Amino acid sequence: MESTREVKSSIQVIDRMMRLLECIAHHSGPVSLKQLASETSLHPSTAHRILGVMVESRLVDRVEPGTYRLGIRLLELGNLVKSRINVRQEALPYMQRLHHALGETVNLSVRHQDEVVYIERTAPGNSMMRVVQIIGARAPLHITAVGKVFLAHEDRPNRLDYATRTGLPRFTNNTVTDGETLVRELDAIRTQGYAFDNEEAEKGVSCIGAGIYNDEGRLVAGLSVSAPSDRLQPGWAHDVRRTAEDISRAIGYVR
Repeated sequence: MESTREVKSSIQVIDRMMRLLECIAHHSGPVSLKQLASETSLHPSTAHRILGVMVESRLVDRVEPGTYRLGIRLLELGNLVKSRINVRQEALPYMQRLHHALGETVNLSVRHQDEVVYIERTAPGNSMMRVVQIIGARAPLHITAVGKVFLAHEDRPNRLDYATRTGLPRFTNNTVTDGETLVRELDAIRTQGYAFDNEEAEKGVSCIGAGIYNDEGRLVAGLSVSAPSDRLQPGWAHDVRRTAEDISRAIGYVR
C-alpha cells in the first residue's frame, strides 16, 4: 500500500512539473510565481517547491526572486534530440503503412543540387520501375513529383534559373521542357501541397509526391507513391500528403 502511494505521489509531482513547464513556455517573458500558481491551479507553496527543484536541474531559470523562465538545459536536451533524429528512420513506419494501404511503391527522397536522391523505398516484390530500382538512384527535379515540390518552394527567379541551367532535358514525351509552363505548374503545386509526375520520368509510370518539413519549417525530404499509370489514382494525393504531414510532425514540425 505504501509503495502504491509513493508511485501515485511521484506521478502527481511529474504532472505538476509538466504543467508548470507548459505554463512558462506559454509566456514570452519571465513569469511570476503568483501567476504560475494561478494558471496551473497549484498552491503557491507547492509551485515554489517544485520550481526550486527545476531550478537546481536547470530546467527552469530564476530570473529574479519570484520570477521564472525556461532553462538552458531544455535547449541542450532539445539540440540533442534534434541531432539524433533520422528522417529515414522516422519515415519508414509511415511509409510501410502507406504501402500496405495502397499496395504500391512508396519512396523517400532528398534533394541534392538539381536532383532528387532516393534514400528509402518500400515496394511490392514484383515492382520493375526503373526510376527507383535502387536506393541511391538520382533523377532531375523537373521530371519527378518530389523534385517539383522542391522547385515549388523556390521563388520565380530560382525556378527559371533551374530551367536555364539544366535546359529541362526531355526523358519522355510528357516531360515539361518549357520554363514558363513549369513555373505555372509549380505555382499550383505550392498551393495544393502535392505534385504529380505524369509519365515524365518513365513511360507507363506515374507518381504523386508531397514534402516533409523539419522543426524549423524547412523542406528536407519528399514522400512519393509510384505506380503503373493505369493503376495510380489521383485521389491518393491526399493520402500521400497526410502521410508526409505525419512524418513532418514526427521530426518536430509544427504548422
